[in-house]
Amino acid sequence: MIESIFTSSTAVTELNVAHALLTFAVAILLGGLISWTYIKTQPAYSPSFTLTMMILPTIVAIIILLIGSNIARAFSLAGAFSIIRFRSAPGDSKDISYVLFSMAAGLACGVGAYGYAVLFTVLLCLLMFILKAFKFGTNKEPVKTLKVTIPENLGYEEAFDEIFKKFNIDYELKKVRTTELGSLYEIVYAVKLGPNTNQKELLDAVRTRNGNLDITLTMNPAALEN
Repeated sequence: MIESIFTSSTAVTELNVAHALLTFAVAILLGGLISWTYIKTQPAYSPSFTLTMMILPTIVAIIILLIGSNIARAFSLAGAFSIIRFRSAPGDSKDISYVLFSMAAGLACGVGAYGYAVLFTVLLCLLMFILKAFKFGTNKEPVKTLKVTIPENLGYEEAFDEIFKKFNIDYELKKVRTTELGSLYEIVYAVKLGPNTNQKELLDAVRTRNGNLDITLTMNPAALEN
């Protein structure tokens, strides 16, 4: 009986309403499971991305259903999708894995392998929860971005070395640029703050050195791109 779930479903060769509705239902359920897993395993998630995870398996399944075994139709759809440009900010690499996850689930539904689609989706969702529980790949001292504005008469290369050594902070100078027609410098550091580091005291020391000019401390290293 179990074997028939995984073998008979792939024997479907003709598209009909019942098959299409079953494919749609399974794909949307798997999309909901993937989306729920993403919400539970990501500390800060995007609502729009969770919606994408919900409908992406269904979209892929519909495409596979429409293509079937028609090679000409497959080339036509490939040409149509090649002109689509996705205008979105680059996301986390973990988000990319969820996109591939959703596409794989939709592909399995589209070819009629419902048993395998459910099996592998459940297993991968469990894997995501296990990795989160063991905090696999997480950094105990997350990298933060420190952006400081300094006057032009303050050397940016060694401006805050003494302060960083005092607070025992690992740092790396990432970017330097001029602002206010060259009268100010904006320097960006990637810093690792220890669990006992007093951030307020650190920022007070920095602003004392830079003359109370702008200071920004952010958790997201992607801020370096801005």
